[in-house]
Amino acid sequence: MYQDILIDLSKPNKNRKPVSYARNTIEGVHTTAGMIFRYAVQEKLIKESPTTYAVIPKKRKTVEEIENEDIEDKYLEINEVSEFLDVVEKYGLYLDTEWFYLLVFSGMRSGELCALKWTDITFNKNLVRVTKTLTNETNNMKKYELTPPKTEGSVRTFDIPEYVMNLLKQHKIKKMKLHEAGRLKYKEDFHEANFVFCRDNGYPFAPKNILVRMERLIEKTTIKKHATPHIFRHTHISMLTAAGVDLATIMERVGHEDIKTTMKIYTHVTKKMKEDASQKINQTLVDILNNKISM
Repeated sequence: MYQDILIDLSKPNKNRKPVSYARNTIEGVHTTAGMIFRYAVQEKLIKESPTTYAVIPKKRKTVEEIENEDIEDKYLEINEVSEFLDVVEKYGLYLDTEWFYLLVFSGMRSGELCALKWTDITFNKNLVRVTKTLTNETNNMKKYELTPPKTEGSVRTFDIPEYVMNLLKQHKIKKMKLHEAGRLKYKEDFHEANFVFCRDNGYPFAPKNILVRMERLIEKTTIKKHATPHIFRHTHISMLTAAGVDLATIMERVGHEDIKTTMKIYTHVTKKMKEDASQKINQTLVDILNNKISM
């Protein structure tokens, strides 16, 4: 019965508002239900929680949705990136600036960012190494899990712009002071794991925390696209393409296991670049002809 409820929430239903729920909303329902049923097990009202083996169905796109999909909704344009980062600097909370600048200029996944340790950063060469990802299904900060990335290609080392690296340097200086205070405050409960982005007690933040922060910030922009932290991976691909970086290098840098999405963005951006170049050439020809006529 519980599984059927999750399936029903995942399907569009014309008789309710909203017609369909976002996966994020259903995850919230699932988490809350888990807490309720665990309490029921604890109180011996039931023997086992029905949430234990239940799964949230993956939403399959219809043929119509696929055909009408706009690739430009998959990434942010440069002006949108600029607007978002302006909002981050103006309204951002603790760590927002470091998180979102790093996501924009690295193409990392949220789980990879949360899993970063200081040993993964080489300051004198402006390099970041990705060797793991962090998951936390329960949103309990102590029950996180570190696992290898999805594919061998996801293990990678790449350079980071000097400005972003300086943000991380400043963050490390502040964090060292906070860690000292945390060790005194939490004593044996302090989590000594060397995470770049962690709480006062040393436990790492979860990808969910980044999503919630982004939802707060995106509301303060004029951006209408459905934007989650994953959009910055696609944005980074578009930025690299616009900078003239070849497809193979882009794939290697972002550790992308799915060439389809990368290829779509790469093709779309290069096509736009050619169209822009064509327009500039045409305008130049028009200007030359106008000058000749006026002579």
